Amino acid sequence: MSILIGLTGSMGSGKSLAASYFKEQGAYIIDADLISRQLVEPGQPAWKEIVDEFGKEYFNDDQSLNRAKIASEVFRNDEKRSILEGILHHRVIAEEKKIYHSYHKIDSKAVVIVDAALLIESGNYKNMDRIVIVQCTEELQIRRVMECSKKPHADVKNRLKSQMPLKEKLKYADYILYNESNRDQLKSRVCRLYSELKNLA
Repeated sequence: MSILIGLTGSMGSGKSLAASYFKEQGAYIIDADLISRQLVEPGQPAWKEIVDEFGKEYFNDDQSLNRAKIASEVFRNDEKRSILEGILHHRVIAEEKKIYHSYHKIDSKAVVIVDAALLIESGNYKNMDRIVIVQCTEELQIRRVMECSKKPHADVKNRLKSQMPLKEKLKYADYILYNESNRDQLKSRVCRLYSELKNLA
């Protein structure tokens, strides 16, 4: 029987890197962020709702959503964040279910991994058979995000504060992937965990 795994972690933890290693091992990956991007393309129902709720100033000249601008707004305004999540979360989860069923049809013993930053916050963890959380120190998270995004330390720290603390997320974990060393170590840990998950499927 196929198995549905939720993969999450805080910003800069290495969640997406872990997902890429799971994919190399043969897992099917469902990227929640990619689904979210597709849902807000011009003309889509979610796009229309965002226009109605937030106004056209959050969109580019080509009508696409200005993700940086809306992210900046929702990270400092809890009410706006709740509105955006209310528009997107249920749609993302519905799409993930469709994709999961399509993978199950082609491979009855598939290990399907939902790569989602807001897996816990959205309540989607309840739909998973197991939860994997990628963990590292906050210092390392901040350094990685600064290197990747070129954002200043204070901006990254504030954005982390707006997210569910990693300590809280760990309460939901069936497995923890420690990512405080190098890529090879993370890859090795992913390989071992994939073998375990494959045995469950």
